[in-house]
Amino acid sequence: MDVNMLNPVLLSFKEILPQIGFQNVEKQKVSLLTSTFSYQGVILNIAMIGVIKGVILIGMEMEDAKKFASKMMMGMEVKEFDALAQSAISEMGNMVCANTCTQFTKIDVQGLDISPPTLMMSDGISKVTLPVPQIIAVDFLCDDIPVNIYVGFS
Repeated sequence: MDVNMLNPVLLSFKEILPQIGFQNVEKQKVSLLTSTFSYQGVILNIAMIGVIKGVILIGMEMEDAKKFASKMMMGMEVKEFDALAQSAISEMGNMVCANTCTQFTKIDVQGLDISPPTLMMSDGISKVTLPVPQIIAVDFLCDDIPVNIYVGFS
């Protein structure tokens, strides 16, 4: 995967999160992963369709997902990761990925679309396998909440 394909995703993430209540969105670490990796908590899967094919995954630990949803809902307490909290995380993913398509048009990549988000939750450690040879993982700190972005394009 061309690392330059990552820039529209990262730009979108850093552009959208302040619009939904986050003050500081800081990139912490970038790493290269194989097509199979482990996660714990919540992971949001959105497919990229068009001339670029692949997926963008957004993951966080369950307690962090509750804090993230709470922040999006203007501080409303989130005791359980219920349908409302799940919807908030899914909507954030929609916004980031739709903006990613817009960012790609700025570098003359046209005709991209995204799938509806698929939200997966795990109480323990689970594995994800994507149909791409490599994944770029980017760890962010959004205010005080760790969020992981996984990008696999073919």
